[in-house]
Amino acid sequence: MEAAMDLMRRISPNQSETALSALLSLLPHHSADLLSQVDQPLQVCMDTESMKEFILCEYNRDADSYRSPWSNKYRPPLEDGPLPSDELRKLEIEANEIFAVYRDQYYEGGVSSVYMWEDDNQGLVACFLIKKDGSKKGHGRRGHLQEGSWDAIHVIEVGPVEEGNAHYCLTSTVMLSLTTEHKPLGTFNLSGSIRRQMSLDLSVAEGHLCNMGKMIEEMEGKLRNSLDQVYFGKTREMVCTLRPPPEGIQLRLPES
Repeated sequence: MEAAMDLMRRISPNQSETALSALLSLLPHHSADLLSQVDQPLQVCMDTESMKEFILCEYNRDADSYRSPWSNKYRPPLEDGPLPSDELRKLEIEANEIFAVYRDQYYEGGVSSVYMWEDDNQGLVACFLIKKDGSKKGHGRRGHLQEGSWDAIHVIEVGPVEEGNAHYCLTSTVMLSLTTEHKPLGTFNLSGSIRRQMSLDLSVAEGHLCNMGKMIEEMEGKLRNSLDQVYFGKTREMVCTLRPPPEGIQLRLPES
C-alpha cells in the first residue's frame, strides 16, 4: 500500500485514472483505501431538476449515485442515500451560493460544489470543490490553452464549539494539467499536483462559513505561489537554459 501511494504521488494527474485502475486490479484488497486516499481529477454532472452542473467525488457518492448540492437528490436516483440534517442542509445551501461567487471572481467561470456532513465527534466536515476547464472548448476566456484543467479539493474538519471557539483542520489538494500547441514552438505539456494542510483555532462569532472561506482563500494563494515556483519557475529555467530565446524576446508561459 505504501509503495502504491508513493507511485500515485509521482503520477501525472492526466494519467492518474489509468494508474489507479491498474492498482485496483493488482491490489483488490486495498481498493477501499486507494479510493479514499487517492485524489482523482474531478468529474462534472448535470442536475436535470435545477439545470445546474455539480461535481462528482467520493464525498457525495453512495454506491454508484452522486448527490447534487442544488436539489439534494441523487443521480441516478437512490432511495436510501444519506442526507445532511435540516440545519446542516441550510448551511450547505448558503455555502454553495457564496462559493459560486468566489469561483466567478477568482476563476472567471468553472464549476463549484460544496458538500457537508456530520462527523463522529459532534462536529462537521465540509468539502469545497472547484473545477476549471481552461481549454478553448471549455470555460477558458483567454484562449491560450489547447487543453487545460484546474481541480481544487478543500476538505475542512470542524470540531465542536467550546467557549466560542472551534478547531478547523483544512486539507487542500490542487491538480493542474495544461497543454499548448503553437506551430513555431511545438507542443508543451505541464501537469502536477500539490497538497497542503492548515489547522487553526478560531472564534465562531462570525460563523463557520466566514472562517472556512478565509482559510480556503489563504490556502489557495499559497498553493498558487507554490505551483508557480515549483512547476512554472523550474520549467522556465530549464527551457531558457536549454533553448535560450532570441535576444529581446521574453519567454512567457501561457495563462489559463
